[in-house]
Amino acid sequence: MVDASKLALSNDAYTHILLILPLSLALIYFAARETQVFFDQAAWAGAIPLTVALLLRVVIASGICHFASDVRLSLSMLALVIWWIGSVLLCFGLQTLRSLLFPLCFLFLIVPLPERVVNSLTGFLQYQSAVASAILFRCARVPVTRDGIMLSIPGLDIEVAQECSSIRSSLMLMVTTLVFAHLFLRSRWKQILLVALAIPLAVAKNAVRIFTIAELGTRVDPAFLDGRLHRHGGIVFFSLAVGVVVLLLWLLNRWESPALSGQRES
Repeated sequence: MVDASKLALSNDAYTHILLILPLSLALIYFAARETQVFFDQAAWAGAIPLTVALLLRVVIASGICHFASDVRLSLSMLALVIWWIGSVLLCFGLQTLRSLLFPLCFLFLIVPLPERVVNSLTGFLQYQSAVASAILFRCARVPVTRDGIMLSIPGLDIEVAQECSSIRSSLMLMVTTLVFAHLFLRSRWKQILLVALAIPLAVAKNAVRIFTIAELGTRVDPAFLDGRLHRHGGIVFFSLAVGVVVLLLWLLNRWESPALSGQRES
């Protein structure tokens, strides 16, 4: 857990890890207030995930399989989360596990992704952000050419670098959307829909940031290209994306409410 915290503090791609445990504990607390916690006969099943977690930890510690350091950390954290879930099942039983299923499964987000997976996600965000930015430029009737992650507009060449992928804010957006969907939507398919929409929304957020800074830099003041908005403006565009998530949530709730009302009347 200490190594995962250090990684989260030193690498932007893992910052979201710091939020997972407190959020999960809060969700468990609120869910437990509405759930009767008791021991049932299926609690013995907790021995299964506990055994899996213990065996996984033994394999990692013994060095039987030679894992890269990042993979070893991922597997260690995976074993820890499985151990936590197994402990809940052993102590309180299957019924309690079902009532706390989301906050307990939410803990899997504390497992740091291996570096290869993070690089793939970053590359995906870079490329898709470049494509979306080019679309925005064309919609604004700005001449633009794109070659992979390179964009060229009059007076400016833009490389959508790893920093421009905004993987930190994109993962934060995904975490935020997951929590909102769980807390405020009852329909399972609408929860899935909202979370799925967070992916193109993360790309759109990056594209709007690139487009805005480029337009301000070429039309207003070149200082915008390396100014505070460029270096520290991520929170602004993240907040806009969260605002869109809240709007989508409101629309889905309005769509959901009449259906629920109809069910109550019937």
